[in-house]
Amino acid sequence: MHKMNQTNSSSNIECDLLVIGSGAGGLSTAITARKNGLDVIVIEKESYFGGTTAFSGGVLWIPGNPHAAAQGVKDSRQAAQTYMKNETGAFYDAPAVDAFLDNGPDMVKFFERETDVKFIPTLYPDYHPTVQGGVDVGRSILAKPFDIRELGADMARLRPPLKTITFIGMMFNSSNADLKHFFNATKSLTSFIYVAKRLVNHLKELALYRRGIHVTSGNALAARLAKSALDLGIPIHTNTAAYQLLHEGGRVAGALVRSASGDIRISARRGVVLACGGFSHDVERIKKAYPHLRRGGEHLSPVPSGNTGDGLKLAEAAGGQVEIRFKQPAAWMPVSRVPQAGGKFGVFPHLLDRYKPGIIGVTRHGLRFTNESESYHDVGAAMIAACAGDGETAMWLICDQATMNKYGLGYAKPAPIPLGPLLRNGYLSKGATLTQLAQQAGIDGAALEQTVRDYNVGAVRGEDTQFGRGTTAFNRFLADPENKPNPCVGPVGKGPYYALKVIMGDLGTFDGIKTSTVGQVLDDQGAPVAGLYAVGNDRASVMGGNYPAAGITLGPIMTFGYLTGHFIAAVDSVAGVAAPTVVAEFNKERQHVG
Repeated sequence: MHKMNQTNSSSNIECDLLVIGSGAGGLSTAITARKNGLDVIVIEKESYFGGTTAFSGGVLWIPGNPHAAAQGVKDSRQAAQTYMKNETGAFYDAPAVDAFLDNGPDMVKFFERETDVKFIPTLYPDYHPTVQGGVDVGRSILAKPFDIRELGADMARLRPPLKTITFIGMMFNSSNADLKHFFNATKSLTSFIYVAKRLVNHLKELALYRRGIHVTSGNALAARLAKSALDLGIPIHTNTAAYQLLHEGGRVAGALVRSASGDIRISARRGVVLACGGFSHDVERIKKAYPHLRRGGEHLSPVPSGNTGDGLKLAEAAGGQVEIRFKQPAAWMPVSRVPQAGGKFGVFPHLLDRYKPGIIGVTRHGLRFTNESESYHDVGAAMIAACAGDGETAMWLICDQATMNKYGLGYAKPAPIPLGPLLRNGYLSKGATLTQLAQQAGIDGAALEQTVRDYNVGAVRGEDTQFGRGTTAFNRFLADPENKPNPCVGPVGKGPYYALKVIMGDLGTFDGIKTSTVGQVLDDQGAPVAGLYAVGNDRASVMGGNYPAAGITLGPIMTFGYLTGHFIAAVDSVAGVAAPTVVAEFNKERQHVG
């Protein structure tokens, strides 16, 4: 174990590879490199490890993954390639897409065979299953739930899940299975017993450990990756921030870092990997990159506050190239601001409510503008476009009392959880009529009345004549299967009515550092910056600013982390370059490297 208790700036630690950041990108690279014999150190500037991964749904999009194959799901590499071509458009990067599709399934096999990282299949359809090459099931896999007591004392350093999407700290599966029991707890004895057992077990965990120990989703993935890294002897030093890269012999050879005990010099023979989580909280950069901020709007990201673009700044200082190219430079997530005690607030990502029948979204002009049951990214992009002429980018989710009782709305829980506190603190608006609701929320009342009338004409038959809501497998996946004939569409019925203001957030950035396929940071001439690599959300996304399926962030992140780790292990530590066979035939060579 590398000790970090030095107390002066002359302190020096040596390793083969320094990884800056402890999310899925950094840890998958570190683990792969370590499995190939390298001495690796991971540093993390925040007090927790896990990065954005720990907040995420923990889903990976891996076409051709072994879990789909084991279930007999029919898919093909050609179909996945066609889908990515159609989805990425002008930003289709053939070498990167080929590397992702060729190596994704092997990455899954590698981690499941060699580490504590395990996955389970999901029923997620692609987000656009009617686009050529899209499928209704099979490409998305999910991190298997995990008992974090296996982390031992390091359990306390795992980033907790996002508070606003837990129930008294209890996590739900990304597959939405146990949420259905919670929705039905007052109507089904089976669901009531299920919920009662979950609550009793969770309360026991809180009493013993002060947090839930049976974690799911991204928290499980982050915990499994961290457990694997620590078991391999890879130290994860939290509260340790890199502030300057070191250069030696014309290449990046380490970094100066600041820890609780002082400044330390970490020399890295093979180089440095930037895995700092992108730039969602880099205020100056997002002002230029995000279209709704360029016109003076508001943005509220639920990702960790430490994602301030450190990796991009370090890359630029070393000659790396960062440019904002994508029309959609981030994974948009409609969010609401949840008032909390002491003038603070939480951020609630709207992952589920928009899919439910009887809930619609309107602009301040009282008009619907999109299919509310599309993905959060698609709804976010539509929201940005619909509000182009307004002073702010916002929508209001609208529902009646029966719908509120059944599904809740945003942070507001279904009955019997009381709504009074959320009405008093302004999170929700309420009106006996739609006109009164509009006055409370600041929406055009006459237009809202007409919008609901028009919507209800088709909704009583389960039809959305304006936007076709519920016509795809993905629309229906997160809706209410008991609502017939369309699980996504139901009328807005009798009052009272509720409105909830939703603004723009993101789940991470898509644009970032320009790299080679294997993660080498590139300069403005397209040449590698020797010894410097980027993975995760620091690296520009292979999806080109699009969001075609559940897990299109983590799937490529872990696949390219796996590739980058193998590539660095094949680099000559003296010359600082890879053997020609590794560069020219990397996809073939990586099958024989570890």
